[in-house]
Amino acid sequence: MDIGFIGLGKMGFPMARRLVEAGHALVVFDQRKEAVDKLVALGAKAAASPKEVADRTETVLASLPSLQASLEVATGTGGVIEGNKVRRFVDLSTVGSHMAVRIHDLLAKRNIVQLDSPVSGGVGGAEKGTLAVMVSGPKADFELARPALDVIGKVFFIGEKPGSAQTMKLANNLLSATAVVATSEAVVMGVKSGLDPSVMIDVINAGSGLNTASRDKFPRSILPRTFDFGFATGLMVKDVRLCLEEMKALGLSMEVAEAVGRLWEVVMRDMGPESDFTSAIKPIEQAAGVVVGKAKT
Repeated sequence: MDIGFIGLGKMGFPMARRLVEAGHALVVFDQRKEAVDKLVALGAKAAASPKEVADRTETVLASLPSLQASLEVATGTGGVIEGNKVRRFVDLSTVGSHMAVRIHDLLAKRNIVQLDSPVSGGVGGAEKGTLAVMVSGPKADFELARPALDVIGKVFFIGEKPGSAQTMKLANNLLSATAVVATSEAVVMGVKSGLDPSVMIDVINAGSGLNTASRDKFPRSILPRTFDFGFATGLMVKDVRLCLEEMKALGLSMEVAEAVGRLWEVVMRDMGPESDFTSAIKPIEQAAGVVVGKAKT
């Protein structure tokens, strides 16, 4: 099928590449010409703007780094909303339910369907096509877009209510954010008392403490001190903030989530938004006066 793809960053590029490799005719746009050129070399066609993508394809996917970027690409001047051919906009970004509804309402005025489709699984999942793909929107349009979404991961239809897939993504990422900092605190405690962090992770992964941080992040990026898992601290903080906003809007108790949010704000302050989110352990180590793991030689 003919597909438009906007946003060829760390997540967007491998997703777009997989679509080309699967035989889909792809029209792509990104502000970085080098990213577009790489996709063109693989068989994609280049566009000069989001509007041009939407002029040439009925289904436009986007993977963007911020709420404002999603809003501008979808509904701004020269955006998807001005396209003549587009029928549905599939936002793979994490923007929260409130922004998703705002974009949905604006696009609806031009008879363009919004499908919220945030993904989880990181750069590795995007490369392998194993992302969890959460989708909300009209079922008929979901089915039309599904052949493309099946290429990038395991697809879950959350419901027809606008923004509901965003709520699902925020719940998922709160748990991921919690696992990283909670496991970091537990392992730092053990190291401070003299335990071997590698043995600790082996025990945790064989027991009831197993989680995505102990299973994936610690062995691959934290214990070897590479801090290169592929997801930025700034993006994680964005997602946690969005989750807290959504919980507050729903009138929910947020004791654990707020504590997690405070920890991530410290990580952002100390490590910077461009740092890998596995570096969240560093402020915890610094406060304890220990270092977990060691660089591979």
